[in-house]
Order: sequence, then structure tokens, then C-alpha cells
Amino acid sequence: MGMKGLTFWLLILAGVGLLGALFDIVLLRKLLIRATKRHLETERVVYSSLKFWILAWTILLSGYFALQILHINASILYVIKKVLSVLGIMSVSLILANISAKLVDLGLARVRGSLPGVSLISGTVRVLVLLLGVLTALHHLGISITPILTGLGVGGVAVALALQETLTNVISGINILLAGKIRVGDFVRLETGEEGFVEDITWRSTTIRELSNNIIIVPNTKLSSAIVKNFDLPDKELFVIVQVSVTYDSDLEKVERVTIEVAKQVLREITGGVSKFEPFVRFHTFSDSSIDFSVILRVKQYTDQYHVKHEFIKKLHRRYKEEGIQFPYPQRVVHFGGASFDLLKFKGFHQ
Repeated sequence: MGMKGLTFWLLILAGVGLLGALFDIVLLRKLLIRATKRHLETERVVYSSLKFWILAWTILLSGYFALQILHINASILYVIKKVLSVLGIMSVSLILANISAKLVDLGLARVRGSLPGVSLISGTVRVLVLLLGVLTALHHLGISITPILTGLGVGGVAVALALQETLTNVISGINILLAGKIRVGDFVRLETGEEGFVEDITWRSTTIRELSNNIIIVPNTKLSSAIVKNFDLPDKELFVIVQVSVTYDSDLEKVERVTIEVAKQVLREITGGVSKFEPFVRFHTFSDSSIDFSVILRVKQYTDQYHVKHEFIKKLHRRYKEEGIQFPYPQRVVHFGGASFDLLKFKGFHQ
């Protein structure tokens, strides 16, 4: 190869590379910005996945065409062309795998209401596309893939035995997804007491994030056979029960009326409360020093109950003081031969 041929090849490589760089940096960037502004999620996924690859393809393509006009040994030329072809096939496979996985996540997010995707599904799609790309590259190299597929079938039995626990977790994860009783984003409580938001369902395990921001990792096999309480099914809204007590000399009709007024105010003003819900009171116990009752509220989702209960207790305490309604204090009455006195009111009593 003479200096002229080398120079010509370098010029072709530089020119095509420059065109690819301009397309990648200028045009593709503009398309990505446009798709982002217009919320075109599918186009945005495609454009972002093609970033930097256009430049790589133009360099591979320029090298491939430059080889056609250069005087190189036939055997070496053949090997170089095969390498370039395999690189092209694998790059396309990587891009398709990335686009497919992101589109699966995007589709799941739309179906589940803007929730994060599930790694088990997108990961499976990614692996299948990459495997197809590898088989295509091997076929292009002249390697018969039939024995490979046969070997995979025979070796699959041995792999299944060796990875029995992992495969069991994968199957359990698929069962969890298909059943639809535990979804990414749901707030769940395990039978062992742990609770939190389902962050992800992967090949091997399910990740749950507690309200304290700690992570719980549960193997899919254990989760599929466990007793799980899902606070987001069949509906995110749930009842909140607050226990209250008043003294025996309280006017219970007044107590009920005042309590419901406060409850309505809280549900109407506090974020997380269901404003259209009609709260109610249920008296249920004659205790030693009080009459006990439950106040039933309703919130939009599990975590809203803490703020709603917090504000309800504050406002109820203030309103009871204004209305002269007394909260009970523990009391003991001692009887002496027919006479009785309250220990708390007997000032001369000392231990």
C-alpha cells in the first residue's frame, strides 16, 4: 500500500467520520431535545439509544469501503471484513437490546400508572435480543449454530440442576408478575412484620424499601409463598381508625358531634385526606375511667395516615378544651366500711 493509497484511505475515514460526528452531535441532539419537549417517549428512547453509535457506524462503514480500494492480502482482507461485520452486528444487537428493554419499561410504566419498570421483564428481553445477535454473528462467521442449539438443549438439563434455586426464584418472580397481586410501587406488609414500597422485581429477588429508607431483599420463592398484605389493592384509599376516650360525665351526643366536625375539617384541609368521605364515631367500651370510642377517617394512601392522624389529634385536643370535654385520668376509689374517697382528690394522703 503506497502513500497515496494510505492518504486516500485516511481522507475517506476522516470525511465520513466528520459527517457521522455532525449527524450525531447536531441532528441527533436536536431530535432528542424535540422529542423530550413534546413528551414523545418512544422517539426519545430511540434517539438516546443511538447516541454515539452513528459515529461508530460511519467509521466502520468508511473503513469497510476503504478496504475495497486498498491492495491488501486477500486472507487478511477477508479477516478484517469479517471482524468489521461482526462488530456491526453486535453493535446493532446492543442497540436493539437497549431500545427493547427501555420500551418494555415504558410500556409497563404506562400500564401501571407511571411506576418504574420491572427488571425481570426488561432484563429477559435484553438477554434474548443479545442472544439472537450472538447467534447471527456466529452464523455470519460460518459457524453452524445447530450444534450449539443442540448443546444448549442438552446442557440445559445440567444447568437447570446446578442452578435449581436460581431458576426457582425466576419462575416465582414470573408467577408474582402474572398474578398481579404484588406490583412495583405497591405498599405491602410481610407476615414477618416488614413493610414498605415494592421497588423492583428482579430475576432472583424482590426489593422492598421501608419508610425509614432501608432496603429489604426478599427471595422470590419466599415472597410467592408468604402471606402478604397489599395496602394498594383493590384500592389505594383506606380507612384510618383513631382511638379516643372521654370521661363518664361527658355528653356523648356532644362528643360525637364535635369529633365529627373536627374530623371533617381535617379531611377537607389536610393533604392526603379524602375530603368527600363522611367520618363517623363508634362508641365501644366502658373502661375503668373512661368511655372509649373509635373515629373512622379515610386517606388516599397508606402513608397519608400519619399526617392526617397527627393533625386530627392536635385539632381534636384543642377543640375539646374549648368545648369543656374532658379526657380521662386513671382513678382508684377506696372503700372503708361504707365510706369511700378518691385517692387523687385526698390531699392528705401520702405514700
